[in-house]
Amino acid sequence: MARKRLPEPDLFTALETEPPGVVAGAASAGTAPDQADALPSSAPDMAAAADTAEAPEPTTIQEPRLWVDRGWTARVIKNEDDEGWAVAMIKDGEAEPALVGPWTMGRDKKNPKPLDVNAFNTLVKTASEVIRRHEQQLHAILHKSVVVAGEEGDIRVTLDIVPDEDHPYAMLAAFDAEQVELAKVRVSAGFKLSVKSADQWITNQFRRPD
Repeated sequence: MARKRLPEPDLFTALETEPPGVVAGAASAGTAPDQADALPSSAPDMAAAADTAEAPEPTTIQEPRLWVDRGWTARVIKNEDDEGWAVAMIKDGEAEPALVGPWTMGRDKKNPKPLDVNAFNTLVKTASEVIRRHEQQLHAILHKSVVVAGEEGDIRVTLDIVPDEDHPYAMLAAFDAEQVELAKVRVSAGFKLSVKSADQWITNQFRRPD
């Protein structure tokens, strides 16, 4: 006796009759938020990576005529005054060299002597000293002081020049022996501070000089 063949189940019927969450539950709205919550956001990871990224290392170049290291650049150049060579030392961030001096000729008496570690270190030390002296000279020009003997003790008078490009000026101030400010006025940047001019200012009861 031939067996009767049962009809194959309809997929759409199975989807309709299957309990919710068994077949269609994988695509149901109930599980979507859980999956979304399980996925980590890439934005915090990217921000953390940016924060922890290491800063680029300073550029270091060691060539016979160009040496870059420790915030300085040494460049061997042709001497414009004669047939020899010169070396220029430029500090990072500066447009003009801090030092330009003659450079030793090589053994062939034609090309310059190659730069090396010892020569570069000496050049850095010399250029740094030049900058330090320049800063000291500039400070001495912009900031001056004298001491005047007063009836109640010595009075120190200071002149601080503000080198503004458009409107330079200076501040004239007086201090007693306890460093208490007695007076302060604005004067011309060309004001000449001396013991005599300071004494006159004190005698005139700290009125602004003409």
